[in-house]
Amino acid sequence: MVAMETTRFLPYTPGQILLLPPDLRDWLEEGHLAYFILDVVEALDLSEIYASYDGSREGRPGFDPRLLVGLLVYGYCVGVTSSRKIEKATHESVPFRVLAADQHPHHATIAEFRRRHLEALARLFVQILRLCEKAGLVRLGHVALDGTKMRANASKHKAMSYGRMEEKVRELEAQVAELMAAAEAADQAEDVQYGSRRGDELPDELRFRQQRLEKIREAMAALEAEAEVAAQKLREEKQAKAQAKGKESAPAVADGAPMQAARPAEKAQKNFTDADSRIMRDGATKSFEQSYNCQAAVDSQAQVIVAAQVTQQANDKQQVKPLVELMKVNLEGRTPEELSADTGYYSEENMAYLDGQQIESYVPPSRPKGEDSPGEPLEPIFATAPARERMVAKLRTPSGKKVYSERKETVEPVFGQIKEARGIRRFLLRGLGSVQAEWALICTTHNLLKLFRSGWTPPQMA
Repeated sequence: MVAMETTRFLPYTPGQILLLPPDLRDWLEEGHLAYFILDVVEALDLSEIYASYDGSREGRPGFDPRLLVGLLVYGYCVGVTSSRKIEKATHESVPFRVLAADQHPHHATIAEFRRRHLEALARLFVQILRLCEKAGLVRLGHVALDGTKMRANASKHKAMSYGRMEEKVRELEAQVAELMAAAEAADQAEDVQYGSRRGDELPDELRFRQQRLEKIREAMAALEAEAEVAAQKLREEKQAKAQAKGKESAPAVADGAPMQAARPAEKAQKNFTDADSRIMRDGATKSFEQSYNCQAAVDSQAQVIVAAQVTQQANDKQQVKPLVELMKVNLEGRTPEELSADTGYYSEENMAYLDGQQIESYVPPSRPKGEDSPGEPLEPIFATAPARERMVAKLRTPSGKKVYSERKETVEPVFGQIKEARGIRRFLLRGLGSVQAEWALICTTHNLLKLFRSGWTPPQMA
């Protein structure tokens, strides 16, 4: 008690009026990310979003799109993606409250804004990338490709294989038939047999099974359509190869005979919650999850993402050309001097494509050996070997090893920053189109954080 009388403390009066400063700009320390986002949003071209409104002055005024864009961008920057959590944060979190100018949009408003303008929000990726270019964070000397499995907003336990679907359809058809017969019998029975209930529980049970049966039939039809597309593509590839060799390919079926429908593999699966997602093996946990394969091309200068896309294919082999072509669109036709990727991206077609783009490639056909590998190969072997062997030889040289080592330190930290630092391990949205747009938003905010930490200042604040 004596210490309390002699020691001096700052005044502590939680109930005082204006406990927080009246100026929102004084609520956070100078240089906070929230202030940076306020300035960046002012510098962005949001005309596509504003143009979607009809200009009507009737009814209750809506929230300014800049406010909602700022909340969503900051939310994804710090790993808060749920509209409910964002609404709550406008009351409890000072940065969110500053961005909202002490307004509190309902979570349904935030969710609807994101849904309505999802494509426009995804296209902000290019605007932020161009700002990164102006800040000197993109040099296109070396670009590394990689993919990461991001969990879908669906449980793998809600997936069913085609073989199991066939069994379940037969089972449900039998149950529906049995319930239909029971319902018919109930209709013909005397009312006194059921009293006031009149057997009303039967239609509910029947309705559940009929709805379940319809969902399974829809999933089977989708798998069958996918199998037919794959089969048609295979037929066309065989036809093209035969023509390239100067041969006439044999007809798939005899004239006049119906072509047999392609049958999905017994283990081909469809998820009832997010039908576009697929069961994929997570490289970090080694577990199989309902996921999407998220791709990124990253510039080595400052780990800025220059192209991003999502695929349903667990394999990366088909992703080289799409990523490079997307990179060219984002960067007005420019390509990197060097490109590296792990062995999952190697194919002779991919290497030929990169050669055609005049991009020096460093993509091992198989996992590279350790440091005890031989040094420079003999020049005649290097010059005359087939493409696959030339790539192996190039990656075994000291210079090749040095360039390829940039891949791991360029692209892999990006996924660590997204998943570990920001905690974004699962998509909030469902469906390939929506997930693609959300991945673009995740990558946009990754680049925005790089821009913020570089010390770059938005034009209007310079």
